[in-house]
Amino acid sequence: MSLINTEIKPFKAQAYKGGQFVEVTDATLKGKWSVVVFYPADFTFVCPTELEDLADHYEQFQKLGVEIYAVSTDTHFAHKAWHDTSDAIKKVQYTMVGDPTGAITRNFDVMIEEEGLALRGTFLINPEGQIKLCEIHDNGIGRDASELLRKVKAAQYVASHPGEVCPAKWKEGEKTLKPSLSLVGKI
Repeated sequence: MSLINTEIKPFKAQAYKGGQFVEVTDATLKGKWSVVVFYPADFTFVCPTELEDLADHYEQFQKLGVEIYAVSTDTHFAHKAWHDTSDAIKKVQYTMVGDPTGAITRNFDVMIEEEGLALRGTFLINPEGQIKLCEIHDNGIGRDASELLRKVKAAQYVASHPGEVCPAKWKEGEKTLKPSLSLVGKI
């Protein structure tokens, strides 16, 4: 069963953000657009490159009203230690959620049970708490924050323009489509 258009499941977790430990719940994600990125583990290899890329684009996400939450099965204490010791992770200003029980990771169907680690899952959640985008990568394949930004803009456009859809490679300001009988077989 796909998670698309389903509501996020209840959760409560400890997180590290801006030099503080904070609590994050499913309610925290509601009321605004949220991106939740799962990654395997702190102090690894591809993960810091992805989190740094998101950090480099964080201001652009915020301008769109989007908050970012990075989640791994590490604790919030490990997130702080990683933030304090890695030049790449020092750039991270968004929330780093600890999920040592794996409950959140399982809620989003990205747990590798035999390893106790998450797959590289990316989820876009609308203000109502519904999942609008779900991408899951093999752990050897890193993500691209600029491509995620494009998809966020498309999801926000579609949400605010009922009856319109964004074609492949759509970028902000470009032409959209209005599905209708007159378009069938013409594209």
